[in-house]
Amino acid sequence: MQALADVILPVFLVIGFGYVARWRGLISDAQVDGVVWFTQGFAIPCLLFVAIARLDLGQEFDWRLLTAFYLGAISGFALGFAGARVFFRRDWEDCVAIGFVALFSNSVLLGLPITERAYGAGALSANYAIIAVHSPICYAIGITCMELIRNRGGRLRDSLGQIVSAMFRNALVIAIGLGFLVNLGGVPMPAVVDQALDMMVRAALPAALFSLGGVLYRYRPEGDLRTIGYVVTLSLVVHPAITYGLALAFGLSVEATRSAVLTAAMAPGVNVYVFANIYGRAKRVAASSVLIGTAGVMLTGWLWLQILP
Repeated sequence: MQALADVILPVFLVIGFGYVARWRGLISDAQVDGVVWFTQGFAIPCLLFVAIARLDLGQEFDWRLLTAFYLGAISGFALGFAGARVFFRRDWEDCVAIGFVALFSNSVLLGLPITERAYGAGALSANYAIIAVHSPICYAIGITCMELIRNRGGRLRDSLGQIVSAMFRNALVIAIGLGFLVNLGGVPMPAVVDQALDMMVRAALPAALFSLGGVLYRYRPEGDLRTIGYVVTLSLVVHPAITYGLALAFGLSVEATRSAVLTAAMAPGVNVYVFANIYGRAKRVAASSVLIGTAGVMLTGWLWLQILP
């Protein structure tokens, strides 16, 4: 229980402040959207840019780490897609959106602060290695599957154009790409720029957690509870269980295993609702899964902390 109090509850208290502030009308939806716009469009991209620019790519990009995490994530997508079709009789586009819910864990807003509080800031290198390719891989899978299904019978060239366009409009993908350019190119950063970026980075997680609470207030569960329960179980139990099994099989270090499993064990991120909203598919399932999954992490996150070495 000490892990719950020391590691998980402070993160959820910040989310709770945002939720209560919106519930009691202390802030409006427009103000919440403003904080989201700042964090998603500027602060978090700065955090990811700095993390990738300073990361020891040769040491942290361990194929075993990435394989364990992403095979778990892709398994979640496949099971979500198949379950939506077989068990819940959803149409093909809904199946992709529901699979995306099980694919895209909240690696930044929940994974980073919970890992940091559990194991210290020095434990985040493996998290950043996962996050560096998280948005590109997940969006590539989701967008590719959705565009191919929507364009079935059409020209492949049209689908590829939509996929590339959607990928390179994403601020997180752009920030990660720039971070790689600076890192691999050995581009020196002026001290004043470094200091300004560090100020943005310090604002990123607290502001993002607070705004997440405000956003979650809108997503009160409505219907589709069996489907929601299914994809939340894939996110909080199946994905981390597959990742943990693979990490043990690959002989991954204790530190990397902790980062991989905790990141895999996080709830679906708000991006799953953004994805569903873009395509107008399974929006209620996506939104409610974010809310219920985020609340569920208080229990399942604590359980994974007890299981991990």
